[in-house]
Amino acid sequence: MERILNKRRVRGKDKYLVRWREFIAESNTWEGRENLKNAKEVIEEFEKKYWQDMEDVVRQECEETTFKRGELPGKFTAKILYRWSDK
Repeated sequence: MERILNKRRVRGKDKYLVRWREFIAESNTWEGRENLKNAKEVIEEFEKKYWQDMEDVVRQECEETTFKRGELPGKFTAKILYRWSDK
């Protein structure tokens, strides 16, 4: 294994997208934690970075959003009232 690229939860179990050393990107596979018993350090490193990145994203979104007391931003108001989406 070279490194872990991503994580997702399937049927209550964590799956990790694994980049295999000396293989092309199309060979990346989703593996359960039970299949990665020898890679505990790699998983711990990925988890630490994953949660730090998540905290940074949440913090950035909170800093960019300025609310007036009791008022929703226009974009969110339109979404709620008119069932508008970004698509």
